[in-house]
Amino acid sequence: MQLWRREREDDDDLLDAYSQAVVGVVEKVSPSVVHVRVRGSRTGQLGSGSGTIIAPDGIVLTNNHVIDGVTAIELALNDGRRIPARILGRDPDTDIAVLRAETGDRLPAAMIGNSKKVRQGQVAVAIGNPLGFESTVTAGIVSAVGRSLQAQNGRRIDDVIQTDAALNPGNSGGPLVNARGEVIGVNTAVIVGAQGICFSVASNTAQHVLTQILQHGRVRRARLGIAGVQVNLPQRIRAANRLEQSAAVHVIEVLPGSPAYAGGIVPDDVIVGVDKEIVTGIDDIARVLDGTRIDKRVAIHLLREGHPRTLEVVPTERLQER
Repeated sequence: MQLWRREREDDDDLLDAYSQAVVGVVEKVSPSVVHVRVRGSRTGQLGSGSGTIIAPDGIVLTNNHVIDGVTAIELALNDGRRIPARILGRDPDTDIAVLRAETGDRLPAAMIGNSKKVRQGQVAVAIGNPLGFESTVTAGIVSAVGRSLQAQNGRRIDDVIQTDAALNPGNSGGPLVNARGEVIGVNTAVIVGAQGICFSVASNTAQHVLTQILQHGRVRRARLGIAGVQVNLPQRIRAANRLEQSAAVHVIEVLPGSPAYAGGIVPDDVIVGVDKEIVTGIDDIARVLDGTRIDKRVAIHLLREGHPRTLEVVPTERLQER
């Protein structure tokens, strides 16, 4: 009986520790999570989602589909403030949009984490603000990283984090947060089959989109014409090819007529580098293939059947959906 009681107490302590961790994350991040209330351009109807303030001067990350085609945006904070906002830029390819809150006040901002450090099994908390005065929260673990999934409009969203934390209505555009209270993803509800689980665009991808929008007002990308997923490199492959990185990009599709097709890239190639940059995930390729590499030769370093090869490819500019 005493042994049973001791085991029960140990279980209660573990539950309390987990609960305390989640509560701490929510208390830290929820002041930065806003309700995004929009008015549509064609029907005049109201819509809503969530967003995250990531800079005290009012920079907000949300989903592109939340603000697509709207004429007016209002942000509602946990403290009751309502602030108009405007679109700085949007990127349908990643379902990320960047807003600017039109206020001179300093706002509570969340910290963006490094999604490259996200691992399967770690705790993840999805936070939203569907009503404008309080947060809704679901917690779970990271089920998969580096996913590449199909959205409802047919485009492919790369570098997606999957968790078993359910995405509540109105939480789309809100943050996925780790146990340290860092934003590791932007939750999206546009992926087919997302019921009961949560898909999030990785924070490194969102950070790249943010930087491009602040610089150019849009995301300029060089296009290879591939679809791929992040894979771990076995130690024997790393040792045989003198690679220090632990991951790379497995090519699962090459579009006919694309720069990659013309350059000789084929499915099942494993891309480990672009020019002098190491590639460990899809977000690395997106970061390296920016506007400066459009119509210029780039070296694609890859493994084919475990053996190293270098191909020259001339990326074209990817046309952004409007």
